[in-house]
Amino acid sequence: MKTLIKSTLMAGIGLAFAMGAASAQTKLKWAHVYETSEAFHTESLWAAAEFAKRTNNKYQVEVFPASQLGKETDINQGLSLGSVDIIISGSSFAARSFPPIGVTYYPFTFRDDAHLLAYTKSDVFKELTAGYEEKTGHKITAVTYYGVRHTTSNKAFKACAEMKGLKIRVPDVPAYLAMPRACGANTTPIAFAEVYLALQNGTVEAQENPLTTIEAKKFYEVQKHIILTGHIVDHLNTIVAKGTWAKFSPEEQKIFTEVSQEAAARATAKIKADEIKLIQFFKDKGLTVTEIDRKDYMDTVAKNTTFESFGYRKADWDRIQAIK
Repeated sequence: MKTLIKSTLMAGIGLAFAMGAASAQTKLKWAHVYETSEAFHTESLWAAAEFAKRTNNKYQVEVFPASQLGKETDINQGLSLGSVDIIISGSSFAARSFPPIGVTYYPFTFRDDAHLLAYTKSDVFKELTAGYEEKTGHKITAVTYYGVRHTTSNKAFKACAEMKGLKIRVPDVPAYLAMPRACGANTTPIAFAEVYLALQNGTVEAQENPLTTIEAKKFYEVQKHIILTGHIVDHLNTIVAKGTWAKFSPEEQKIFTEVSQEAAARATAKIKADEIKLIQFFKDKGLTVTEIDRKDYMDTVAKNTTFESFGYRKADWDRIQAIK
């Protein structure tokens, strides 16, 4: 009888301990707009599990892909509203809070992915990131290479002037709009989740995104041409909300930074490998692939677009150009 009572008591204590541990676990929301097949999602899942493991399951991080918690503007606002804890998003959206950080989205800023990755280790990157963090309180912990942005269209073109009048979907961010508008295209900001249907029904004739996104979102099914405009070498930031970051202990902040940077490196490697294969993939699907006259585009953008109109500082851009 005593043994039974003791066993029951121990079981009760164990259950109470387990319930206490479960109730002590902190739940976090991690949001992004990308598909579940993309590296941004798969590596976010890895990072979420790894952060839980390295903090002895103190944190349970749920990842919400494919705009489940709103489009990119919404999730950026959610950092301040408290509706999300962690997001993956481009500096072009961070620039709404601190414009200078968006200078990397000025068309043709980076020569290639190596130039971009070198920038993320530079003093100018550290200064721009610090400016955003001081303005918002949110913490940028990692940068993932997103890919080189190219254009899909129902007509082929090589020169900037040939885009005149083209109905093209572009994110509602000034820097993304710069190249198409400089070339005379008609830009239309359509929510990311609705782009496929807009291309399919002819609401727009074109869109621009990295090759990996064009494949993941199946845009090649409703477009005939890929034009290698290469106008932006894109990247995404992993950002932790001010309130969430403040709740982390210094050790937890260190762990999350390490985990997010490892995830970013893993995703970057996968995206770079996928980009190499995709040109042939699209050709095999029957699309034509066209190279542009890059100098023509660069000259037209420089003539029609100023850094100051975006709130960027040309001195920052010049420093980025000097990075080897």
